[in-house]
Amino acid sequence: MEVAAEAAAPPSALEDAFSAIEQVQAALSRFEPGSDLGRFERLSAGQSLALHPAGARALRAAQALHTLTGGAFDVALGSGRWRCEGGRLWKLDAATRLDLGGLAKGHAVDRAVAALRRAGARAGWVNAGGDLRAFGAVQLPLRLRDEGQGGVRELGFLHEGAFATSHYGPGSRSRLFGARENGGLCHVSVAAPRALWADALTKLVALDIDAVPPLLRRLGAQAWVHPNP
Repeated sequence: MEVAAEAAAPPSALEDAFSAIEQVQAALSRFEPGSDLGRFERLSAGQSLALHPAGARALRAAQALHTLTGGAFDVALGSGRWRCEGGRLWKLDAATRLDLGGLAKGHAVDRAVAALRRAGARAGWVNAGGDLRAFGAVQLPLRLRDEGQGGVRELGFLHEGAFATSHYGPGSRSRLFGARENGGLCHVSVAAPRALWADALTKLVALDIDAVPPLLRRLGAQAWVHPNP
């Protein structure tokens, strides 16, 4: 994670931003037994737990996207049912496992930006490697990695918003399930007001489902599908 703030920002601004990122990690990491997801895994069907405030928004967003896409966006990866209700996370099937992946990373970026602003920073950015958000008098150059030939190419600039890129294909860390025709090979970028939405929408754009155009309009987002090598 890279966090930057204008030189005039209070010294505590960067510390607050990294603290916000750590809180999201503690709440949403599937690798930490004490996180909400770790505790959720140990629940029985019909049980629930109180959500940590640092992660609640991301889980509510995941639930909303699951509903709006008819189940195509699924952080349970088909393992079972769950729901958020009244600040609690409910496990509806014993086998249900949750993995928020990039959605949690985008949420951490948004929380870090909010922390910078609360601390008095008027400009800055947070870069989580594939998830980027800038605010204030900043124009960050966007460089797209060439997945076929190597190196990078200039794409544009980011000002007052978020940008996320995902590549799906042989050798990629990310995997795409449910693609219509491309066999999981796709390179997508999305710009949106929040990093959480930008990251989530890259997956949905890659899936090429009918719910995507209305979602892009609803969330004030734009998408690019890059040529594959």
